[in-house]
Amino acid sequence: MSRSALKETKVGLWRQMKQHRADYLMVFPFAALFTVFTIIPILSSMVLSFTDFDMVQMPLFNGFSNYIRMFLNDDVFLVCLKNTMVFAFITGPISFACCFLFAWLINELSRGMRTVMTFVFYAPSISGSLFVIFSWVFSGDMYGLVNSVLMELGIIRDPIQWLSDANYILGVCILVQIWLSFGTGFLSFIAGLQGIDRQIYEAGAIDGIKSRLQELIYLTLPHMGPQLFFAAVMQIGASFSVGSVVTMLCGSPTTDYAADTIVTHIIDHGTTRFEMGYACAMAVVLFLMMVGTNQLVRRLIGKFAST
Repeated sequence: MSRSALKETKVGLWRQMKQHRADYLMVFPFAALFTVFTIIPILSSMVLSFTDFDMVQMPLFNGFSNYIRMFLNDDVFLVCLKNTMVFAFITGPISFACCFLFAWLINELSRGMRTVMTFVFYAPSISGSLFVIFSWVFSGDMYGLVNSVLMELGIIRDPIQWLSDANYILGVCILVQIWLSFGTGFLSFIAGLQGIDRQIYEAGAIDGIKSRLQELIYLTLPHMGPQLFFAAVMQIGASFSVGSVVTMLCGSPTTDYAADTIVTHIIDHGTTRFEMGYACAMAVVLFLMMVGTNQLVRRLIGKFAST
């Protein structure tokens, strides 16, 4: 591009900004916060991942040492990587499907009942006391709900240590994470279903739509593209960033690292051992995994995500 053409482009861009200055002013607060609390931390983590940084002394450049250590010398990280992938590829699709299914069923209820059921399903995602309830449900003594029921039915003779036995920890955490996943994505499905014009279904019935399944496939899903994509992005973030569920239920680290994830490993090295450079390297790997999965999901549901 020539210098004159570049100058004309800048002048045209400046004119557009002046013309729409009110819009830019409304976007500015969010853009500023997003830059300060998201973009800058991500870029800083990428830079610090190539350093030896203990949060006290100045960072020392060490090249790819952190990444080499991560994949070749840190056996615990490989276990955490496997657990994170299990969480992501089990809780992600299941919670996404459950959120849509229950939102679709709730949408058929009356207005008052729909409000109540939406609250019932959404409340666990914002309630911190739920971990106390699940700690009692999966308590390792005979008074825990699951153990007492199984012993009453004669299925087991001795209590099972659900939250400390390496054979059960991961499964319990996956179950709790799915239950806690009815959050923002679930609300977006409710809103999307409410926003569909009912005349579409009437027109579909005239055109030959005969069952609720056909109605769902040919009418509902194509009109919920933005909500599907938004919920998928939210579920990806939630499934890859599992950490608090494991820590609150089973402590950190878990028995034989059976349910530890990359997030818990980052917290361990970043806030306990103060190996911030190594923690940033793991965070970068996790970020790239989330971005890659996000692109895959975009392709899979792209035909529904037209806005």
